Amino acid sequence: MPRYARWTRDAVRQWPELHQELLSLTGVDTGLEQTGGFWLGFSDKEVQARAELLEKINKSVGDIPYKMMAPAELKDYLPGIGPKVVGGSFGAHDGHANPLMLLRALHAGLKLKGAEVISSVDIHKLSHNAETGKFCAYSRDGQSWSSDRIVLAAGVGISELAPQLGLHAPTRPTRGQVLITERVKPFIPYPTNKARQTKEGSVQIGSTSEDVGLDDGTTPDKISWLAERAVDTFPALKDARLVRAWGAIRPLTPDGYPIYQGSTTCPGAFAVVCHSGVTLAAIHTYVIGPWVGGLTDAPQDFEVFHSDRFLDPNASFTNDH
Repeated sequence: MPRYARWTRDAVRQWPELHQELLSLTGVDTGLEQTGGFWLGFSDKEVQARAELLEKINKSVGDIPYKMMAPAELKDYLPGIGPKVVGGSFGAHDGHANPLMLLRALHAGLKLKGAEVISSVDIHKLSHNAETGKFCAYSRDGQSWSSDRIVLAAGVGISELAPQLGLHAPTRPTRGQVLITERVKPFIPYPTNKARQTKEGSVQIGSTSEDVGLDDGTTPDKISWLAERAVDTFPALKDARLVRAWGAIRPLTPDGYPIYQGSTTCPGAFAVVCHSGVTLAAIHTYVIGPWVGGLTDAPQDFEVFHSDRFLDPNASFTNDH
């Protein structure tokens, strides 16, 4: 989807601004490092497929700088890669941040700006009064909140809530498992698609894509597969101790792309679904926020993100991210 490629490209460009704003406002460092990143492949076939994909995206969207590299050149940037890596690509726009610190900074910033953050409630019912334009959200414990605008960003829970406000937002859960090592001396200077090293020294290894419903557990077979793949990529990891393994649920639409849509029957209600919340954080802040807040019009060419695309009974989709 070329529009999504442009959306992601623009989001990545705005990340330094978001990082600096949060740092200045809250003092929280999101850990942004944006000096490029690598995709690494283990076979000529997958490396060729990667090259064709990047070229297709660059031709249809533009300004998506990348470079394919053989192992000898990769070692100039990633001297610790193993012999099973047969090639890879470098993306100049790539980088990484600390999702936990980003979340902390966003919450702190919201509170400093006067927002109230309410946690540990289970919203199960929504209503809209057409005469007053007011919305009301009800939790299972009897609490309720009213507003003249409401944004549904409920992940996999949005499928049940959206129809109550005239919206369609089909999602399905997909589990990803991730491994975390002890803190070790820095040896991975760039993030890669197999592993990345944080500023603190721990290495994050991931991830899987599993259709197991709402089970966010971990399994020995996937832990073993992730560990073996990581060691094949960076052999030095064979000596690192794993300190944590965890699973989490991604909210994926049928085609894997976001849903951004306002309700036509309940004006002021919006559905927002995506699984790339960290990558898209800046553009959500600077574009989606003002739009759903009524400060700006909908972004240009946003119809492609409407959920109407899923209503064709003859259409088929795949969301393998």
